[in-house]
Amino acid sequence: MTDERDKGQAVPGGRLARLGVFGKLAGGVAGGVVAEGARRLANGERPRMGDLLLTPANATRVADQLSHLRGAAMKLGQMISMDAGDMLPPELATILARLRDRAHHMPPAQLDRVLTAEWGRDWRRRFAHFQAHPIAAASIGQVHRARLPDGRELAIKVQYPGVRQSIDADVDNVATLLRVSGLLPKELDIAPLLVEAKRQLHEEADYLREGEMLTRYGALVADMPDFVVPALYPDLTTPQVLAMDFVAGVPVEMLETAPQDVRDRVMHSLIALTLRELFDWGLMQTDPNFANYRWQAETGRLVLLDFGAARSVPSATADGYRGLMTAGLANDRDAVRAGAVTAGFLGEAAIARHRPLVDRMIDVILAEMNKPGPFDFGDRAFVGVLREQGVEMARDRSTWHIPPIDTLFVQRKISGTALLAARLKARVDVRPMIAALRE
Repeated sequence: MTDERDKGQAVPGGRLARLGVFGKLAGGVAGGVVAEGARRLANGERPRMGDLLLTPANATRVADQLSHLRGAAMKLGQMISMDAGDMLPPELATILARLRDRAHHMPPAQLDRVLTAEWGRDWRRRFAHFQAHPIAAASIGQVHRARLPDGRELAIKVQYPGVRQSIDADVDNVATLLRVSGLLPKELDIAPLLVEAKRQLHEEADYLREGEMLTRYGALVADMPDFVVPALYPDLTTPQVLAMDFVAGVPVEMLETAPQDVRDRVMHSLIALTLRELFDWGLMQTDPNFANYRWQAETGRLVLLDFGAARSVPSATADGYRGLMTAGLANDRDAVRAGAVTAGFLGEAAIARHRPLVDRMIDVILAEMNKPGPFDFGDRAFVGVLREQGVEMARDRSTWHIPPIDTLFVQRKISGTALLAARLKARVDVRPMIAALRE
């Protein structure tokens, strides 16, 4: 059976075209609400609006339309599915997760127009071969394999047309969808978060900037033999096309069946990399999407990809994490609570209204953190306990709090790394790695 994505689907590039997709989405969701409401009323139920909006059918509509739009709309859907984690309704979390690998690719005619605009009408003469069908398609661009006349193999990332111009409107439209879904309380001021989301996405859509970050990371990991970063080809790189070495590798998830010691070593290296980013380099690649890691079984190395989300980490943010980790190693609940407020994870209102609950959550984390020996990331029993306590506190919407922007991005990388470790069921002795931060 042929996957419909293999046929390609043109990206709506104009503002009116993209607005039309959002209008179609809103209409479809509204129709789903009416149909589901009628069904439940016929069964003698009195459904809440939130229940009607968050149905599997409506979530499917959202996922399908965001995958068609691509760009910022799809990127935000992916981020929500990864970052909100266990806090989303199960049906919505499952369907949004489809966005991680659901991108359609551009049909050949649209691809040719983009490359002609970037490289000129005779662009094909630069290559001995250019594979028209992409080897990967994601939210902002798709990747093609190509070979130069001298035999060098390249990976060429081509940005979807209209992505950069549509970022601001897409972010605002997705925020509206979240508002009407009831997932966000009206009292929560997300304006600063939207401003930062737009800034971050504009940076990710600048392939010249990503090329600079690619080169910078290649130099930073030069002394870390467990990693490889593709080399940039600046002569072929433009604001909408990124050219780099093609580096072979398989999806990192394939390590699930690898021996335990291999999985443990890989995650030890990735955790060490995250700590160096945060505390040594002050520069972090903040998108932990699993697709950004590839595994080379023959060399035992991880290929690091996609540096559009790389950003500087302020020293104050790193200091906040250092204080929290040090307090955790000391098993000091009071210091962890104070550090969580200082770092911006918790607001004063949450402590004032729910301190016993906050302390119970801290105790769960400290108990896990201070178990002797390697930490078993595959044992997720404590996550369910934290989820139940977190949901209880989240019912009090007056205590909802958005951490500082820099903390959000750093935490996204840390949480994503932990999710990969859980996926691989890795066991890593993290305590000595954290303890070394104090030395």
